[in-house]
Amino acid sequence: MRPEEVMELIVKTLDGKKARDIAVLKTGKITIIADYFIICTASSTTHIKTLSDETGKVLSEAGEPPLRVEGYRAGGWVLMDFGCAVAHLFLEETRKFYDLERLWGDAEKVDVSNLISD
Repeated sequence: MRPEEVMELIVKTLDGKKARDIAVLKTGKITIIADYFIICTASSTTHIKTLSDETGKVLSEAGEPPLRVEGYRAGGWVLMDFGCAVAHLFLEETRKFYDLERLWGDAEKVDVSNLISD
């Protein structure tokens, strides 16, 4: 899959499991870490685990399993590395604390409103 397709599948999967405030940063021009950062907020640690489990399952079925998953047992922030895309699943207070959108403020924001249901 192309990086954009991986990012879109992650966004749709997170949205399907009720992740909130999904944001996508196109980071490929400013870092070699990944082409995209997908950032979202979960309502609880259980919700983060649900988002992580479903995203891992859907992407694995599409032939893009996560290379690494960090923070799954800790609960406040799970990072899922798919190589070309990194998904950051946060509790609200943890997301505010780390403020990745500000930290990676030079990255282009991607409009994903067409991928998210209302």
